[in-house]
Amino acid sequence: MKKLLALILAAVMLLGCCAFADEEAAPALQKDLVVLFTSDVHCGIDQGWGYAGLYSAKENLAKSNHVILVDDGDAIQGEPIGTMTTGEAIIDIMNAVGYDIAVPGNHEFDYGMDRFLELTKKANFPYISCNFNKQGEPVFQPYVIKELDGVKIAFVGITTPMSLRSSTPRYFMNEEGEFIYGFMQDDNGEALYAAVQKAVDDARAEGAQYVIAMAHLGNEEECKPWRYNDVIAATNGIDAFLDGHSHDTEQVTMLNKDGQKVVRSGCGTKMANIGVLTITTSGEISSRLLSWASDVPAPELLGLQNAGAEAVSAASDVLNDKLDDVVASSAVDLTIYDPVAKTEDGKDVRIIRNAETNLGDLCADAYLDQSGEADIAFVNGGGIRVSIKQGDITLNDILKVHPFGNSLTVIEATGQQVLDALEWSVHSLPGEFGGFDQVAGITFEVKVSVPSPVIQDENKMFAGITEGAERRVRNVLVAGEPLDPEKIYKIASHDYQLLNNGDGYTMYEGCKVLQQSVKLDNQVLIDYITGTLGGVVSDGYSEPYGQGRIVAVED
Repeated sequence: MKKLLALILAAVMLLGCCAFADEEAAPALQKDLVVLFTSDVHCGIDQGWGYAGLYSAKENLAKSNHVILVDDGDAIQGEPIGTMTTGEAIIDIMNAVGYDIAVPGNHEFDYGMDRFLELTKKANFPYISCNFNKQGEPVFQPYVIKELDGVKIAFVGITTPMSLRSSTPRYFMNEEGEFIYGFMQDDNGEALYAAVQKAVDDARAEGAQYVIAMAHLGNEEECKPWRYNDVIAATNGIDAFLDGHSHDTEQVTMLNKDGQKVVRSGCGTKMANIGVLTITTSGEISSRLLSWASDVPAPELLGLQNAGAEAVSAASDVLNDKLDDVVASSAVDLTIYDPVAKTEDGKDVRIIRNAETNLGDLCADAYLDQSGEADIAFVNGGGIRVSIKQGDITLNDILKVHPFGNSLTVIEATGQQVLDALEWSVHSLPGEFGGFDQVAGITFEVKVSVPSPVIQDENKMFAGITEGAERRVRNVLVAGEPLDPEKIYKIASHDYQLLNNGDGYTMYEGCKVLQQSVKLDNQVLIDYITGTLGGVVSDGYSEPYGQGRIVAVED
């Protein structure tokens, strides 16, 4: 009996040792994993770190770490090199630098759905998104798994549902004007959260020991309930959340729905920072930024010569001669920023999306003038991207102001539709809104203390005005005369806003089109300055805050 008990005890101990051995044998990283990430580069190929600096950082870190390079969206649009190649030059550069994964941001769609899908086939890396779908079916894989030292790391892609509004809505529709592409958008965010959770759970079931979200969601109040903090708080199983869209640099740790910590990191825009997420061999997760603080970009200051630099040079050489052509001049600084206010860290304060500026006036005047017949012109502040300094104006300067390739369009609309458009334009004040319109041919006052009466649909687009509610907009004048809600006015803007519901402007549906896709937005500005203004922007635009077309009033 004693012998039998001894044998049983030995067997139990052996089983316990085996179980412990199996537990110890779970794969572990043999060296730290560094996930380098970029976001909202917006064609800033040689700004900040530049792609050459990114390539150099990747190569050096790879000497003693595992390195994976990813992008969180909005890479192919934003500068002339993107516009003039409809994104192809950027994909070529990203291939050369050696990206492993990317997610589509809202501006990946700015050249049209067909073009974006064509570019994804040219990319040597996969695009992923768990919520981007066509008629309910995923367009891309929701996640990819990378295996290092036997450890599986999953990357889950998430694209902002705001893409439907902040890119060109028509690009997501069929010929009948019905949305066939979507992003799991709904009023409370549950559809998006469910899509993210399913992707995370599926990746875990496939053996992923770490799950990293690659997102283009951001932190803007306008994006609620689809912000990064909304998604993290409603899900579990995500270890780290790499994010873009709002151009922020927040490095935070917040709790998921189970009270577990999630590291969230944003890396700004235009390659001013390279995001660095580190998973150590002991499983510790942290994030930080490699920031380039010098006004001189890293490739230039350091004289970098590598595959990234070669790709940038090849793409740039084709364009540089034409871009440097001087097309006009300005006697004043034309701005998208407040000329006085600064942020706490000394940076300029952008106001083009919530206030009138002289550059906004100029761009709106260009549309009014070049239409040849319009009573009113609108240009969304989000479509006016950079300031123009006093002195020579090159083609490159103009293309940077209007990089989207939108086209001059003229429609007929009632005065009531114009009033609704103005309410939508100012609904986010005092906050920023890409659809905040700079105006010409029209003036008005706005009472910001009044809660916005606009109603938004599930896609965050204009759906009407709350019945009986007080309006923010008042004292609207067209050519100095009170606007008549029943009168028909001719409206000049671009196809993005007037025909494609851009920035959520749905009130123009069904309007008679008088001119369509006449000329590109940058050509509109060039022709106005070189023709009507005689090649010189004069002192008539000297006031940075504009000519008093949009006036905020108190009670």
